[in-house]
Parts: sequence; structure tokens; C-alpha cells
Amino acid sequence: MRCSRLLLQRSNALALYRRSVNTWSAVGAAFNVQHQRLEPLQKNVGLFGVPELSGPAGFQMAQHQALREAEFLVHKACTHPPGAVTVETFDQLSDSLCRVADLADFIKVAHPDAAFREAAERTCVEIGTLVEILNTNVDLCQSLKNLLGNEAVLATLDSDTRRVAELFMFDFEISGIHLDESKRSKAVALNVKLLDLYHEFLSGSQLPNAIDKQVLPEHIRHCFSIDGNRVQIGGLHADSPNELVREAAYKIFLYPNTSLLLCLDELLAGRHELATLVGYESFAHRALKGTMAKTPENVMKFLKLLTEKLSDRTSRDFKMMKEMKKKTHTTNPEVMPWDHAYLSSAIRTEMFNIDPSIYSPYFSLGACMEGLNRLFMQLVGVYFQAEQPKMGELWSEDVRKLAVVHETEGLLGYIYCDFFRRPDKPHQDCHFTIRGGRLREDGVYQLPVVVLMLSLPPPSGRTPSLLTPSMVENLFHEMGHAMHSMLGRTLYQHVTGTRCSTDFAEVPSILMEYFASDYRVLSQFARHYQTGEPLPENLVSRLCESKRVCSAADTQLQIFYAALDQVYHGKPQYRSTTDILREVQEKFYGLPYVHDTAWQLRFSHLVGYGAKYYSYLMSRAVASMVWRQCFLQDPFSRVMGEHYHREMLAHGGGKEPVLMVQGMLQKTPTIEDFVDALVLDLNANVKSPVL
Repeated sequence: MRCSRLLLQRSNALALYRRSVNTWSAVGAAFNVQHQRLEPLQKNVGLFGVPELSGPAGFQMAQHQALREAEFLVHKACTHPPGAVTVETFDQLSDSLCRVADLADFIKVAHPDAAFREAAERTCVEIGTLVEILNTNVDLCQSLKNLLGNEAVLATLDSDTRRVAELFMFDFEISGIHLDESKRSKAVALNVKLLDLYHEFLSGSQLPNAIDKQVLPEHIRHCFSIDGNRVQIGGLHADSPNELVREAAYKIFLYPNTSLLLCLDELLAGRHELATLVGYESFAHRALKGTMAKTPENVMKFLKLLTEKLSDRTSRDFKMMKEMKKKTHTTNPEVMPWDHAYLSSAIRTEMFNIDPSIYSPYFSLGACMEGLNRLFMQLVGVYFQAEQPKMGELWSEDVRKLAVVHETEGLLGYIYCDFFRRPDKPHQDCHFTIRGGRLREDGVYQLPVVVLMLSLPPPSGRTPSLLTPSMVENLFHEMGHAMHSMLGRTLYQHVTGTRCSTDFAEVPSILMEYFASDYRVLSQFARHYQTGEPLPENLVSRLCESKRVCSAADTQLQIFYAALDQVYHGKPQYRSTTDILREVQEKFYGLPYVHDTAWQLRFSHLVGYGAKYYSYLMSRAVASMVWRQCFLQDPFSRVMGEHYHREMLAHGGGKEPVLMVQGMLQKTPTIEDFVDALVLDLNANVKSPVL
């Protein structure tokens, strides 16, 4: 009965979308023209079609409804005999809370209305607090123990159900369920305190630093924001051609903030206390359980070996920067941290004369979306359908809505594209899960819903949104996350799409960057928006070559960040975070620490990626191996596309990450393999072999 309902739903969806006209042109037009306003007399359906969310007060209604549903499901889980229904009930519980919390987590940063943002923030705190309490609920945990301890019942479960049950138990264990009541209460209190510290640190890391304008030389004051007699510096100005501007911005923006230093100390100490309380050596050991890397020791081995393999290349890169700096008539001949980004860019410009404005006319947003549409159709039989949103469904009228459709399975889910810049919108490229996919109790599949947030220039008049090469790469990257969410059709939302190990979650997105750098892919859609002229092949060749310039030094900078993250989350050092920064920088970077700076206070990834910042590098290594082995010869291979879908995308987090990589590559890669893949990428332009 359940299967027949699901097939009927897919069949109806497929029939609906096959009746549509040219999908690609419709998709391109949706992004290349000014958006039409919705009729004001339409009924307000609420954000994402959630009726309660037609106004800020609706968050409290949605929250209360989720809490009531959670109470019912907790009772059901605790009283029902052990079986598959136990895991299904846990997943329903998780889904009922995540559907509210995940949506609120997005709205609190993206909605232009402060009232919506504040209401969403309160909901995040309330739901987060409840989750920590549930993770230490002894009766709830016991119902899961009764299942996992019953071999006869376990034998009746499929592998996906068993893994999800084990993952739920892991959540209990890392929250200290095995502790006595007083220690469990302490664990809950620590988690609640950490939520407050996370908010304080993230907020503080984004604040500008101010200084009396008389301190700065008069001829550079205009480069910064002036407020009365104070100069506000809210960034590093790393791309400024003026060395004094870069130096001033670096020293002022990174000047230590005493209260934020204390906040970071408390945050790291709280994480360590929580980790040891529940039985781990350190927070890093706790965070890395279940990842590809598995242990902090493996991560440090990876980072140290990569540093050794890159040593000669990194030294040559810094030597090139030093030579370039001499040409700028500098007063300080040594390369300093504020010089890295500017000098590497200057070297690329001198060697290849890469001007983004030359490329942008070939990369209208509509053309890029059509290119992605065509690529996904070739690889996995999936295409986009532009949809007209309803009144109240969107938080900004420039957001576009896409239905994602499979050629035989029908509607897979929805992507809301929040691509354009607007006042007060965060300048960050992100993928947000709004609703996870799962097979519901009535046999209907709950379709996933995600948001992609970018910061692209909006269309203006007859000129569409034109993207630089880096914007194109970011678009492909984030769409990799979105397709992971769409194609990870798991039975349980707890492991849907990107809800997997952090060092695996970035693999699909980084793999898309390789497609974005391959001329065979770009030539399918990159046309001048006015003349229709195709993007010249030599421009792509120069762009790919330019990316290799100073790439070892750029990678070494990422290694430094990852190593610092590991040391901060390892065993306590009993010294200041700045002293640790200075030592790790000297060991893993190559450019000197600057006195009276505290870069760690701007390292906001410490919150969301605590002990896992290495994931970008390890995911890139896996993506590189997948690209070489599976797509380098033919980036449109349907056979390899389906293999990729089957082995890596379809499972979400429902399978061990190492097993997914093993299935894709037909081997189990070692730390040495990861390192060799990254080094090979730097030494050879493998992304576009036909050039």
C-alpha cells in the first residue's frame, strides 16, 4: 500500500512536469530577467508554505506545535515494544523539531525584517534547549537500548534502520546519557551555556574595530568608514593595492578584544569539560567520531604530511611574493600576513592578466543555470523547473524557486535560490536545509526543501546578472550541496542529504568546482549575453593556469587554520589562545605572527566547524580522486554519473563515509593517498585536459 501511493505520487508529478514547455529556456529566463511581483490580493501562505509563518508571531505557534508533537512522540517511543517503529518514531521526533529549527536557523540570518529574525532566533534557542534535554532523557534512551540489545529484533531490521538507530544512540552517548543524574544535569547546563557562548563569539567576530582617526595617516582615512572622530574597520582590506591600508586594517581589525578573548577561552574550556565529562580525551576526539578521519591523530598526520610534501612549493611561492613586493617600492621588503592575498593576486595578474570583467559577459546567471540544468540531466537524469511562488512564501521578492525533477521518478524536491545582493543580507555563500526528505508513515515521500544563498549582482534593466569566474565556481559548489540534498533519498530524515560526516559533506560541492573549471562543460553554456559568441577556449586555459599560481602557499594557509583548530580543541594547553596561535603559525604557515593581533577572534568557523576545519582539505582530496578516476576523461558520462549517484549521493549520512568513498573509487584511500591527490592537483592542471 505504501509503495503504490509513492509510485502514484511520482507518476502524477512526472506527468505534470512533462507537460511543461522548454525547461532550460524557462530556467534561464527565470534568472536573467527582473522578477515579476506577486498579486497582492493572493492569500498569504506563509514562509515556505507554512501557514503559521505569515507573520513573526507564527514562530511561537510553530514552536508550540512542534513541542506538543514531540511530547506525544516521546511517549510513543517510550511505551511501544522495540522494533522498526522505534526508529521511525525517533525519526519523526527529529523531523518535527528540525522542520521548525532548521527553518528558523535560516530566517534568523536571511530575513530582511528584524521582527522575523528575532522571532526565529528565539525559536532556535527554545528548540535547541529541548534537544539537549531530550538527548539526556533516560527513558527515551532506554527504549533505544531495548531495541539495540535485542538480537532477535535487530535481525529483522534493514541496514539503514539499524544504522540510524546507532546514530541516535551515539547522540545520547556524546550527551552523557550514561552518567548519573547530577552529571547529566551538568552536561545539559554546559550545552545550554555553550549555545550562548557560540552566539556571543559569532556576533563579536563580525563586529568592526574602531580607532581615533587621528591615529591613521590622513591620506588613507578615506579608505575606511569614518564615524565622527572614529574610523570603523570591519575587514582586512586584503585586496587593497596600498600596503599601508592593508597593514593598518590588519593590525586594527585583528587587535585583541579582551571580552571576546575571555569568551573564546570559556567556549574552548566548556567544550573540553563537556567532552571529558562524557568520556572522551578531548573535544576533538568527540567531534571526529564517525568521520572519515576518525581521530585527531589522523588529522594531524594528514596536515603534517601535506606540509612536508608542499614545503618546497610553498617556499617558492613566498619567494615569488617577495620578488613581487620589491616591485611595489615597499618600505618593508619582507612578506607579511597582510600581503599574502594581494601579492598572490598581483602575480596572477602579471602572469596571466586575468580580468574578471572579460569573463563576466559570458557568464550570465541564466546561462549558468541552464548549464547546470544540462549537466545534471546528462549525468543523473535530473532537471530544473522554474516555479511561480505564492504570496508570503518568500522572504524577499528576488528569490527564485526551482522544482527538481527526475526524468523517471518525478518531483524530487525544491531549491529556493536567494542569489542576489540586498541591504543587510549576509555576504556569504551557504546551503541551508529547510526540510529533510524521508518516507512518511502514509507511504508518501516528504520532499526535501533547501535554500542556496549567494551574493550575486542583481539584473538591471536589460542587463542580466553577470558572474565572475569565482562566482561561477561558488554557484557550482553550492549547487553540489543542493543536489546532494535532492538525490540523497533516504528513508529517514536524520541522515538525509548533507546530514552526514562533515569531512564527507563537502565532497559533492567541491567535485562540482572541477566541472566548473572544465572547458568541455563551460562550452555548453558560456555565451556572450549580447552577441551569443562562445567563451574562447584560451580564456579558460589561462584561468585554470592562473589558479595554480601561489596555490601551495594558499593551501598552506588552510593547513595552518586546520592545525590551529585541532590544537584549540585538543588537550588543554594552559596558555593563551594567542600564544597557541603564534606557535602554530610559526610551525604551519611561513609568515610571521604580528604582535598585538588576535586572528583567532575572527575565526568564526571555530563554532560551526569545531575540530573539523580540516574537512575542506580532506573533502578536496576525495573530490580530486573522484574527478580523476571517474570524470576526467568524460565529464558527461551517464555511467559514471549514475555510479556517483548510487555510491555517494543516494545514502546521505546513512552509510559510513569511508564505505561510500570505497564504493566510488573501488579502493580504501589512505592518508598518503589524500595528500598525494592534493599535491597532484597543485602540480598538474588536471581540470581541463583538452586545453
